[in-house]
Amino acid sequence: MFVGHFAVAFAAKRLAPKVSLATLILAAALSDALWIVFFTAGLEEVVIQPGIMVANSLNLVYVPFSHSLVMDAVWGGLFAGLYFLARRDAIGAWIIFAAVLSHWVLDVVTHRPDMQLAPGIEMRFGLGLWNSRPATLIRSRSI
Repeated sequence: MFVGHFAVAFAAKRLAPKVSLATLILAAALSDALWIVFFTAGLEEVVIQPGIMVANSLNLVYVPFSHSLVMDAVWGGLFAGLYFLARRDAIGAWIIFAAVLSHWVLDVVTHRPDMQLAPGIEMRFGLGLWNSRPATLIRSRSI
């Protein structure tokens, strides 16, 4: 499930060698870390629904603050801005921003249509790779 996100972090390390791998992993997985916080606080809703997809049973009922494109851009901007203030590394900050945004792109490829553009916009995107067991295995092996 996290292999693609971690792969982004490892690839980003070559582009931004000054940024720690831990920072890049956090950036690529930031949406999921925020989802845990928002879910625990009751702001977002995900339910386990066996059979909703072949390779994943999570139904993202309402996750606009952690998993929408606009909010990923906001979180990425904040994370990259904090990094820049601490390290004065503009390239590293841009790579961190891109790593955060990559989460939405990868989730659109793998999820069923449950990825929103922004809170309040109900149009949802998802190509549903997790509905194909062979495609999921091929994707996992190729990363």
